[in-house]
Amino acid sequence: MGDTRLVQLEIEDGIGTIRLSRPPVNALNIQIQEELREAAAAATTDPSVRAVILYGGDKVFAAGVDIKEMAGMGYSEMAARATALTGAFDAVARIPKPVVAAVNGYALGGGCELALTADWRVAAEDATLGQPEITLGVIPGAGGTQRLARLIGPARAKDLIMTGRFVKAPEALTIGLVDKVVPAAEVYATAKAMVEPFVHGPALALRAAKLAVDNGLDMDLASGLAWESQLFAALFSTDDKNEGMTAFIEKRKPNFA
Repeated sequence: MGDTRLVQLEIEDGIGTIRLSRPPVNALNIQIQEELREAAAAATTDPSVRAVILYGGDKVFAAGVDIKEMAGMGYSEMAARATALTGAFDAVARIPKPVVAAVNGYALGGGCELALTADWRVAAEDATLGQPEITLGVIPGAGGTQRLARLIGPARAKDLIMTGRFVKAPEALTIGLVDKVVPAAEVYATAKAMVEPFVHGPALALRAAKLAVDNGLDMDLASGLAWESQLFAALFSTDDKNEGMTAFIEKRKPNFA
C-alpha cells in the first residue's frame, strides 16, 4: 500500500464522507479497494457517524478498476484477488447506516459497482454510468451482476452488462439505476440533504430497517417475515423505542440520542 492514502473518511455534523482521491479518474486499484474496506469499518464502528456519503469529488466518481494493474493477472492471481475485491465492496454495502452515493462524471465498471453498494444514488445531469467489462472480455466482478439485477431487474441488468453500453443520467433515473438527477454543482449538497434527516434519527431502528430489507431480499418470504419480526421485537429493548413512543403519547417530537 502506498504512503499516501487514497480514501479518506471525513466526519462533519454526523455525516461521514468516504472520499476517493486518486486523480485523474479514481481508478480503483488494490490500495483503494483495501482503504475502502478500512473506511467502511471506521464508518460502521464510529458512533459519531450517523449517515454516509460516497464521493469521488466534483469531476468523477470512479471510472472503474485499474485495468493496467489487472491486465497482467491470470486465473490463479485473480482467483486469489477476486474474493478480496468483492469483500471490500461488500464492506461498504454492509455499513449499517444510511448511505448515499454522490456521482459526478463517470461511474463505470467498478465505479458503478461501488455506487450500487449505497442505499441511494444522486447523479449529475451529465453523469455517465455503466458496466462495460464485457468490452474487455470479462464480466463485472465486484457485485455488478448481483446488485444491478436486484436493483433494476434481470432483463435491464443483462442489457447493460451484456452490451457494455454507457447510460446517461436521464435514462439511469428512468430505469431506477439512480434516484435523483441534479445539476453537477449540486450533487454533493443534494446527497447531504438526503441523509441529514437521519443524523438525529433512531440509529438502531435505521440499522434494523436496512438489515431487514437487504438481508430479506436474499430470503424466501416466510424467512424474511421471520427476520423482520425478530428485528422488530429487538427494538423494544432500546431507548429509542421508549423515547419515540413516549414522545408520540406526549404529543411532542422525539429526541433520539
